[in-house]
Amino acid sequence: MKGKYAVFIGIALIVVLIDQVSKSLALSRLEPHQIISVIPGFFNIVFVENRGMAFGIFNQTKPGFAFIFLLATTIAAIGVIMFFFWKKRSHLWLTIGLSLILGGALGNLIDRIQLGYVIDFLDFYIADYHWPAFNMADSAVTGGTFWLLFNVIRGKSL
Repeated sequence: MKGKYAVFIGIALIVVLIDQVSKSLALSRLEPHQIISVIPGFFNIVFVENRGMAFGIFNQTKPGFAFIFLLATTIAAIGVIMFFFWKKRSHLWLTIGLSLILGGALGNLIDRIQLGYVIDFLDFYIADYHWPAFNMADSAVTGGTFWLLFNVIRGKSL
């Protein structure tokens, strides 16, 4: 059982570390809305101050209700993740998925509390279609969610 705690905390901490280091690099080396082409026609590094949710949903320029709502929602989501881990920690696949989501949620929460916004810097696109800019925390949340969904579809029980 102690191994599941180590996996849960370890993966979440690694996600937070990678997320915060990558955002710190973006913050220190990029100007707002600066674009660095990495793979022309496919991938840029950009600097975006996302005051909304993932992929820019509820993005606004001034803090207010949406900011408080996002903080509360993130804290509630962390509580749900902790509850599921506590109640269902016997499943390693569930532990891995929840820890990825937890690490991503914590990474973005740190930004939101410290800066009032979340730093997004990964910009994938094809021609004029751009996927909304995102960060490593968003990637971990998405990856953890798909990991959980994949395992549930495969018939693994919660």
